[in-house]
Amino acid sequence: MAARILLTGTPGCGKTTLVRRVVEQLRHLRLAGFITQELRSDDGKRIGFEAIGLNGGSTMLANVKSGSRIRVGKYGVELPRFEELIGSELQRPGSEVDLFVVDEVGKMECFSPLFVEQMEVLLDGSTPLLATVAIKGSGFIAQIKQRADVELLEVTSHNRDELVDKLAERLRHAIVRRWPT
Repeated sequence: MAARILLTGTPGCGKTTLVRRVVEQLRHLRLAGFITQELRSDDGKRIGFEAIGLNGGSTMLANVKSGSRIRVGKYGVELPRFEELIGSELQRPGSEVDLFVVDEVGKMECFSPLFVEQMEVLLDGSTPLLATVAIKGSGFIAQIKQRADVELLEVTSHNRDELVDKLAERLRHAIVRRWPT
């Protein structure tokens, strides 16, 4: 069975930083997916989120100035642009990818039917998956955290640094098991 590791925790606990550090350790492998980054104004206020593809390219996920009618709080969600990134990163054949990385499965992302559908494909597939998931949420967010075939780890300021090496090693091991030499 493929490794399916979901990282959860309160906002600001370091989930994305942890994923970035694991990805850096596994950079030599065939990775696909995206990491989410906050966008800040010149005075330091958060104004949006950008999704950065692991194989190049990035796109605005949400922004306070967006005209989108899909809103999460003050942010307008840019689904067409996000779905282009999903197509180029998450719809790759599993045979061409050693590890899928998804940061994050949250309310904004789940507005995309394509994202939800592709996450189900990844969760049912044989390629290892490392994803972050909102600590709160109903619907799809709650469903994937309840799956018997996922490992849900809570990230805290106390464990995030020690998890980097442990997760990188576990994922390396899962990939080797998938592609024995």
